[in-house]
Amino acid sequence: MRAWYKAPTWLWLLAPLSALFALVSGLRRWLFRRGVKAVYRAPVPVIVVGNLTVGGNGKTPLVVWLVEWLRGQGYRPGVISRGYGGKAERYPLVLDETTPAAEAGDEPVLIHRRTGCPVVVGPNRGEAAARLVALGVDIIVSDDGLQHYALARDIELVVVDGKRRFGNGHLLPMGPLREGLWRLGRVSAVINNGGPARAGEFLMQLAPGPLRPLAGARPPAPGERVHALAGIGHPPRFFATLEQLGFVLDRRQALADHKKVTPEQLAALASAPLLVTEKDAVKWPGGHDNAWYLPVDARLPPEFEQMLLTRLKEQDHGD
Repeated sequence: MRAWYKAPTWLWLLAPLSALFALVSGLRRWLFRRGVKAVYRAPVPVIVVGNLTVGGNGKTPLVVWLVEWLRGQGYRPGVISRGYGGKAERYPLVLDETTPAAEAGDEPVLIHRRTGCPVVVGPNRGEAAARLVALGVDIIVSDDGLQHYALARDIELVVVDGKRRFGNGHLLPMGPLREGLWRLGRVSAVINNGGPARAGEFLMQLAPGPLRPLAGARPPAPGERVHALAGIGHPPRFFATLEQLGFVLDRRQALADHKKVTPEQLAALASAPLLVTEKDAVKWPGGHDNAWYLPVDARLPPEFEQMLLTRLKEQDHGD
């Protein structure tokens, strides 16, 4: 993944594989578009929040924001997700307050705990969407799934990492792209996480909240020496946020996205308070007596809200 954003020349050896990926994915899109492969259309509006690149770009905070915003507009939203990193005995899986991240995946659990809205996990997003409708939702937010063309959608939102953007701009495996940059011209909106936003993009900023406890009686204060751990798509963003808040980072432990911390890694971080992301907190194994997580909330401009209102008014599902 690091190579995709540094573009070493050896990546050109993978160009034939990227050409094959483009051929296969293009054929798959064509089959869905022509109706050869079945597409499920839900009886309620569907908003897909996705990205073009492999790895996290900040979709989860946007999904949480959407759920809360939609409620403010009078909707009863629900969320569907693939549940990456989890393994359930059967699908679709309807989350409740006891569902562990090991079963549903860390992001769906985070969304359910933050919003309390219905969340259904499953590899077949059409089945998951149908289950949500049966639960009484009147609008569906799909966490990821931009390339899951078996599910019809009414609004597509693409999240872009404002710093890393699209790496070397090539398709997998030569680059990080799941689809070509042409796809940006066909979505409803492009949301830039962190900026700088380019023309036509909506800037999303993540506002950190107060530290919340995993273990410990007193949270560390800005200026104190701490350790930091992040198992998200781009850990340096989390570390930079902590430094901007005034914390002195003694050690930084970056994990692969969705990965759990091991006891050995925790033992190496025992000498100071430990700060982790909310995504790490939902799969927290214990093992550190002074650990805290930092929640973040998405902030979006009024122009984005107006665009959503306009697009939603254009939808007609016979409700």
